Amino acid sequence: MSLKIRLSRAGAKKRPYYHIVVADSRSPRDGRFVEKVGAYNPMLPSDHADRVRLNDERIKHWLEKGAQATDRVARFLGHAGLAPKPAFREQPKKSAPKKKAQERAAKAAEAAKEAEA
Repeated sequence: MSLKIRLSRAGAKKRPYYHIVVADSRSPRDGRFVEKVGAYNPMLPSDHADRVRLNDERIKHWLEKGAQATDRVARFLGHAGLAPKPAFREQPKKSAPKKKAQERAAKAAEAAKEAEA
């Protein structure tokens, strides 16, 4: 059984609240889990003390047992000092403009240079 430490969504529509849970990787996001080990409230300001709450002892226990943290939870654990901080991830290349849009932008830049000169 492959365990993940991940977020499980709770809260109302447009008012998200997440439980940090240890769950089997095959179970659904909001489905069955083994244990709740924390909470995350993205509605609070980023410097607020209760934005991320973690049960340090239980998280260490599950990490020793081989549980893998998801990307977002790994960032939380890195800030709390429970695990090494993950490497910075760049934005996916999918979000970059496509080929035709890049060509149009290049032509517009050339036209601007010619207008300047």
